[in-house]
Amino acid sequence: MKSSAVDPWSATMITPAVDLAVAPLFRKELTLDDGHGHVESAILRVSSLGVHDVRVNGAPVSDDVLSPGWSSYEWRLRYRTHDVSRLVANTTVVTALVGNGWHRGRLGFMAGRAFYGQRLGLIAELEVTFGDGHVQTVLTDDSWTAHPSDVLENDLYDGQTIDAGRRAAAWYEPGAQPDLTIPTIGIDFDTTRLAPYVGPPVTRQDVITPVAVWTSPSGRTLVDFGQNLVGWLRFTVRGPAGSEIRVRHAEVLEHDELGVRPLQDARATDRFILSGDSDFFEPTMTFHGFRYAEITGWPTAVAGELTPESLEAVVVHSRIERTGRFECSDPMLNQLHSNVVWGTKGNFLDLPTDCPQRNERLGWTGDISVFAPTAAYLFDVDSFLSDWLVDLALEQEHANGVVPFVVPDIFKMNPPVEGFGEPDSTAFWSDAAVWVPWALWQAYGDRSVLERQYPSMAAHVRRVRSLLSPTGLWDTSFQFGDWLDPDAPPENPYQAKADEGVVSTAALFRSATLVAETADVLGLEADAAEFSALALSTRTAFNEHYVAADGRVASDCPTVYSLAIVFGLLDAETSAAAGQRLAELVHDNAYRVSTGFAGTPYICDALAQTGHLDHAYRLLTERGCPSWLYPVTMGATTIWERWDSMLPDGTINPGEMTSFNHYALGAVADWMHRTIGGIAPLEPGYSRVHIAPRPGGGITWSKAALDTRHGTVEVCWKLSDDILTVTSTIPTGMTGVVSFDGQAEIHLGPGTYVHETPA
Repeated sequence: MKSSAVDPWSATMITPAVDLAVAPLFRKELTLDDGHGHVESAILRVSSLGVHDVRVNGAPVSDDVLSPGWSSYEWRLRYRTHDVSRLVANTTVVTALVGNGWHRGRLGFMAGRAFYGQRLGLIAELEVTFGDGHVQTVLTDDSWTAHPSDVLENDLYDGQTIDAGRRAAAWYEPGAQPDLTIPTIGIDFDTTRLAPYVGPPVTRQDVITPVAVWTSPSGRTLVDFGQNLVGWLRFTVRGPAGSEIRVRHAEVLEHDELGVRPLQDARATDRFILSGDSDFFEPTMTFHGFRYAEITGWPTAVAGELTPESLEAVVVHSRIERTGRFECSDPMLNQLHSNVVWGTKGNFLDLPTDCPQRNERLGWTGDISVFAPTAAYLFDVDSFLSDWLVDLALEQEHANGVVPFVVPDIFKMNPPVEGFGEPDSTAFWSDAAVWVPWALWQAYGDRSVLERQYPSMAAHVRRVRSLLSPTGLWDTSFQFGDWLDPDAPPENPYQAKADEGVVSTAALFRSATLVAETADVLGLEADAAEFSALALSTRTAFNEHYVAADGRVASDCPTVYSLAIVFGLLDAETSAAAGQRLAELVHDNAYRVSTGFAGTPYICDALAQTGHLDHAYRLLTERGCPSWLYPVTMGATTIWERWDSMLPDGTINPGEMTSFNHYALGAVADWMHRTIGGIAPLEPGYSRVHIAPRPGGGITWSKAALDTRHGTVEVCWKLSDDILTVTSTIPTGMTGVVSFDGQAEIHLGPGTYVHETPA
């Protein structure tokens, strides 16, 4: 991959001459050239093998943390550019603390580490421009030194150990001679791998103070922050030199103690060794998913009792701006929506991960495939997901068109995962190549994402076409299917009711249809015809082999009907029959959820589209397990991986795989935004907006708003005396269509409008 840099890099990737066994601190002292006037600008470009914290004269160069994040390092290592003009002085010290991060730390549940290399490294170029036009350039080379830092251990899964007694002010002071100076050496590194960020940096987003501090039955000190979040704790404390404070993190309590079993073998523990003076600790080279913390070794005799004022939690995620808001008269649904928002925050940390707490935290493609429309309403994720899609295309390009299960793909560096079969295209997961860019196109109306990703989109569908059986069905190769069907046994999430071939073939039809539409948008007539023909043949095969004359779909369960209806695989008469059967199944299951990852995002739409809106609302508002609101009744503040991640008696699901922060099942929020909130795009980017709230479920009012590229659209409605009053605001540059059941459409220009209709 060619570098996207304006200028090629001249710097060398450097590493300590010997492994320091702790996080190295790279250091360079420089003197600005004389006789050229004032400093006009000072620009620093920097990247690293590992995550870095860069300072100039002791001041951070920016507010980003965990840079350069995680990309497909084999082909793309991102760098950041910082304006440090305000920080440079006549004599300047540049330092960079480099930790293991994703480069050398643990990754995945296979007990592997250092997948990308054993050596940590730094590459940087400082360009200082003076008033007379003179340019002074400082590059990483063997004139830089390395020093053992105060970070003794650091790992994204296991935590960070900081020894305040090892800190030295001399690291940042000009003219100083830090102890234990180690030379640096250059290492072989292809600078054409360096590319600027497409997406935003990871930054500190919020600070939360504890809501309670107490002693558990076993005598341990526990802290509750009231919200499941992602980040770390920070505090200032004084205590005996050499004494240690330990902080262990977890999302839930079990039997009134920290519930750490779901973390699997991730230690999620930070250690802080005191200097005897006043010490500030903030472990910025790790992150944890937690609501609760267990504090051991707090120096009560010196610092006093641990109280909610003693520490704070720092919320960390990519800098994505909130764009969509939703609220209604049902407090339970409002909490569900809040849980979706917080699940997005916690898992949008540099890439869209499955979970942020256990020994996994991978960019699973299936999760974001179904969640992208929800994410694009809640936040501006255009550049965030576009950045990740670059890596998806790179991984796919180097795997013969196969979109992997996770991006970046670490599975290719390991023996095959037991049960996953030979790596190949997989429905819903590999479909991220098509569904995510399409979701961005619909949300933001910028066709450049389609232009950039079209080769990847087309390659995915062509790869799947090569896997079809002679019947034209995608019923071959490994599939996750309707993963985590609530009726599957806890120890075997594969055992869904939905026939895998039905799920996969439906997914292919949707992808082929979307790629055909994309080709049409881009003016690629031959490709549009090719993929339209594939979509038609897939639809024909689906109906021939999976759909009975009475509308029954093979395996006769909610997921297969939901996909067939929403993806458009059925004609009108058969769709109505399928909808009726789906409504019967939902009723017969007492409105408890019976779908997994594949069916859950679409079941409410399938019911509503076929005339069963009341069933959709009863399904959405059911509180028994499994349901969307059951976790809310159990105090959840994020979306769970399993419907019953915690059982009604307060014990954790006995399955080996359980997370309390998994956003995928929160994809129902997309339906809430469109159906309850009443806001949906009629054209990509909301140049035309569909305003069509459909009340139900006992909800008496709703407020929804979305910041689009054209401005903010708002829809508020209320029910009173059987009259539905809808107030809508359409910004300049947008037109709207208001729809009420059984009435003619109302076309609107910019402005604020009030419409009343019988409920």
